[in-house]
Amino acid sequence: MSLELTDVVLTYPDGERTLTALDHVGLTVAPGEFTAVVGPSGSGKSSLLAVAATLITPASGRVVVAGHEVSAASPAVRTRVRREHIGIVFQQPSLPASLTALDQLVVMAHLAGRSPREAAARARELLAAVDLSGKEHKRPHQLSGGERQRVNIARALMNRPGVLLVDEPTSALDHRRGELIVSLLAGLTRDNGLATVMVTHDLATLGLVGTVLTMADGRLGAADAVPAGRAATRP
Repeated sequence: MSLELTDVVLTYPDGERTLTALDHVGLTVAPGEFTAVVGPSGSGKSSLLAVAATLITPASGRVVVAGHEVSAASPAVRTRVRREHIGIVFQQPSLPASLTALDQLVVMAHLAGRSPREAAARARELLAAVDLSGKEHKRPHQLSGGERQRVNIARALMNRPGVLLVDEPTSALDHRRGELIVSLLAGLTRDNGLATVMVTHDLATLGLVGTVLTMADGRLGAADAVPAGRAATRP
């Protein structure tokens, strides 16, 4: 299931002016592809993720998520597509303090209407995939920063999305842990056939992704092939 943005324009009112956040942006990410978007603050990276996540409707252009045209879809349709086909890894994990790592994931399946038994099995499988077996019953304050981010990633995959959108996953981590998180994302993208887009300022990890795009003044630059980086041990 792929992600396609075609000729997308996003504008915001600013007093008597109109600001262009996305200027005729085109982006296609196929299953199994890991794309990073880099650029300065205010360049439009967050707006790109918001449009791809169906959280904002563009002024014009097409947004297709897993075969669903959502550019002009109703709020109900966008919510359904987001719930069923998109996983979002936020910059800060924002894990409820009272929930264990296992429960952080189970609650996502509960919201999607899945059975408790199915949800628990899926949650354990994902926690194992991000090397958190044995820490299912730890609460956020008992986990390291890298471990909390791995719970955040596992939570985003709970409902088996085809598209994974990742916002600055290494911003609160040191270089080593940041590299390990991006390496983990690369492996999950490959193993699960995800169409992954990561917005980042962390240029040191770009050797671990497949494609790099540069954003400036709302415009997305041409992709440069990036060689695979060295394998990293998970945090």
